[in-house]
Amino acid sequence: MNTHPMKLVTIICEAHAREAVTKLLREVGAHGWTLFHVEGDGAHGKRPADIPEFANIQIEVIVQPEVAGKLMERLGAEFFPRYGMVAFESDVRVLRKDKF
Repeated sequence: MNTHPMKLVTIICEAHAREAVTKLLREVGAHGWTLFHVEGDGAHGKRPADIPEFANIQIEVIVQPEVAGKLMERLGAEFFPRYGMVAFESDVRVLRKDKF
């Protein structure tokens, strides 16, 4: 079985950032992503998911390493100052590299 190294970028942010983040994903070259509605508790208190306007979302995208670098750079420069957000990347291995 041949696997290929890729990056999984996870973005957790305010739900009202959804359109801006998904637009950025297209701009940097992501071919698709997965979105979840999430809730949690952290430094800024609890974020329940019961009021959609104040909920958090989690977006996961698997991309080539160079795309992950561009994405993380732009998130930090353009999005972190405007939105409540965290982002991190992880190393993953995929079977069908052409899907990403």
